[in-house]
Amino acid sequence: MDVARRAGVSKGAVSFALNDRPGLAPQTRDRIMAAARDLGWQPSTRARALSRSRAFAVGLVMRRSPELLGADPWFPQFLAGVETTLAERGSALVLQVVGDDDAAEASSYRRLVRQGRVDGVFLNDMRIDDPRFALLASLGLPAVAVGRPAGPCPFPMVTLDDRQGVIRTVEHLLELGHRRIGFVGGTEGYVHATSRRSSWRQTLEAAGIAPGPELVADFTGPGGAAATHSLLALADPPTAIVYANDVMAIAGMGVAIGLGLELPTDLSVTGFDDVPLAAHVTPALTTVRQDALAWGQAAAGVLLAVSEGRPPPDVELTPASPVFRASTGPPRPE
Repeated sequence: MDVARRAGVSKGAVSFALNDRPGLAPQTRDRIMAAARDLGWQPSTRARALSRSRAFAVGLVMRRSPELLGADPWFPQFLAGVETTLAERGSALVLQVVGDDDAAEASSYRRLVRQGRVDGVFLNDMRIDDPRFALLASLGLPAVAVGRPAGPCPFPMVTLDDRQGVIRTVEHLLELGHRRIGFVGGTEGYVHATSRRSSWRQTLEAAGIAPGPELVADFTGPGGAAATHSLLALADPPTAIVYANDVMAIAGMGVAIGLGLELPTDLSVTGFDDVPLAAHVTPALTTVRQDALAWGQAAAGVLLAVSEGRPPPDVELTPASPVFRASTGPPRPE
């Protein structure tokens, strides 16, 4: 083998180095890898998988409609973070979108295990009483929880405090003089949807303000638009609306402007995520910033550690923080 001759070692030593097996002195391993790079050698993922009983791929089963997956800019940013980390380590991502279907989701996990296609999976969109924990544990499928679970979790976690960002945003609206602060929530049953709603409610109650009105939507643009129509049609509509994500907030802004309201004089609007479009709508959207790219990078790093048998650390990301822009201002005097 050219690599063995160039490095001055045996073919067996080359095999150990190229397959990342223990038993070689660091200097020898470095010399072999340098010779391989000089000769333009590229690893065969299939050969590595066969030699080490690994798939060199990780999975993500998305229980979201394809329409939502394509419309929410948060997901492409998260996937970009995942891919940048996986590419550096020679691993691939297997993505499956199953829609809102318990049986289809469970079948996807079982099929991934049966076919040996992945070394582990990302668990996104943490749920109240999440049934996936017991399922994956029974399948022996490694995983990383992307988000803070509602209770005990058998897997390593990548988490972020989203509560303080919402609390500070509601306090900002109160300081501006708003007292009728509505809320448009996300899909029920998700931990992050519950967290954002409770942060809104508890902040108002702590200030002696009655929460409401509120409606549950589904994190989509059409859902946010429909909820906004309903809130603004009330006899005593809110002067500000807090939305559980930017997609619903931007759709709600469109509805308000279409009804002839002036933002933020007639209605202040806030979102959550700080997607790239948020700073470029008119008026620019006040929101809560979380770094989707960092989510993906951290989650991929933890999952690779799990799949490689290294101790997986829990990761706490930088807390979500408010970004105040032109979509919030004092309410119109009554």
